[in-house]
Amino acid sequence: MITKTKRLNLDVQFGTAKLQEKWEEVITTLKAKKWVKAALQNDASITLRFVGQAEGKKLNSTYRHKDYATNVLTFPYDLAPESNEVIADIVICLPVVEKEAKEQKKVVEQHLIHLIVHGTLHAQGFDHEDEVEAEAMEELEVAILKKLKQGNPYI
Repeated sequence: MITKTKRLNLDVQFGTAKLQEKWEEVITTLKAKKWVKAALQNDASITLRFVGQAEGKKLNSTYRHKDYATNVLTFPYDLAPESNEVIADIVICLPVVEKEAKEQKKVVEQHLIHLIVHGTLHAQGFDHEDEVEAEAMEELEVAILKKLKQGNPYI
């Protein structure tokens, strides 16, 4: 069986020049494309934006009415349903990722990869609102991360 390679139009953005300077060697477009593509089931156009605490908090407050920065926010858009193309913005708050990785005794890049996979799955309609959905999404994440030679983030 031949599987068609998914087409990905990826725009990688950094919220500030300071963030870009600090992270551009860890988060290259080539790496980001590999991480996002691993989680894709359809063609996609995705903007992956890496932000600081202030922008992360503002977005979370505006769109989720929560007054803190969260690790990942996904904004899926239903603009091309006839083609099944995934169109989404995924926002990663790097200071939160760093803090969580330290607290969980994880390598920052591994935690980042997990969150990018997680956000990409959300862009495709996966969710974890109840126990059944959460378990299915976690199993899928673990399988994708294994393909990327990453450990199970839930252990």
